[in-house]
Amino acid sequence: MSDVTIYHNPACGTSRNTLALLREKGVEPTVVEYLKVGWTRPQLEDMLKRMGVSAHQILRVMGTDAEALGLTKPGVSDETLIAAMVKEPKLVNRPIVVTAKGVKLCRPPEQVLGLI
Repeated sequence: MSDVTIYHNPACGTSRNTLALLREKGVEPTVVEYLKVGWTRPQLEDMLKRMGVSAHQILRVMGTDAEALGLTKPGVSDETLIAAMVKEPKLVNRPIVVTAKGVKLCRPPEQVLGLI
């Protein structure tokens, strides 16, 4: 399968396991270390739309400043969350995998199997 992209954090065990599972299944994805390259608003908006989820559902709280920034409070808009995610890429949970079959936050790693 070609055209598979994983938005990856090599320090994350779940992300490493998802990448290993893809490779075990014979898929060599494009690996994007999003903490280095960051996100754009259109990119995040497109992925959220394709996943059918809100920004709240991909917000990473553990190990981030999400709570201190007030991002976990009820009523925070997707627009506010996306702006924060663009500014601070680690606020996006990982790994996110993109294929022709769809886009998914692959937690647990086995979630990726539905995309290949």
